[in-house]
Amino acid sequence: MPTNLGAVDRALRAIVGLILIALVFVGPQTAWGWVGLVPLLTAVIGFCPAYTLIGLRTCPVSRDKEA
Repeated sequence: MPTNLGAVDRALRAIVGLILIALVFVGPQTAWGWVGLVPLLTAVIGFCPAYTLIGLRTCPVSRDKEA
């Protein structure tokens, strides 16, 4: 599976995911915080299926593969 997330994108997704999951335990304490697993999982694996569908890629392209 190719990587389509850059380092900044992955870091932001991990932070947002952790914040959403924390809402399950503190704050409003609703089950909606488990939605944070989605951005956290995509940050860990470095691949976002939605980005593939819309043709977006935040990962820099390697110059070696272009030659």
